[in-house]
Amino acid sequence: MQVDERLERIEIKLAYLEDFLERLQSAVLEQNKQAEKLSQEHRVLKEKILFLTKELEEIPNRKPPHY
Repeated sequence: MQVDERLERIEIKLAYLEDFLERLQSAVLEQNKQAEKLSQEHRVLKEKILFLTKELEEIPNRKPPHY
């Protein structure tokens, strides 16, 4: 195999690797955005659950007036 052929193959592989790296980076960035969004939603839901739990604790446990 000639040096020129080897160099051409290396350049082709490098081009594929660069493209792959760009696509991989885009995918990772998108997943990070999704993870941040899910984390924020988790915080909101956790706060709502804590609020509702406190509200339930304050409700007296007695029979309604019609009993």
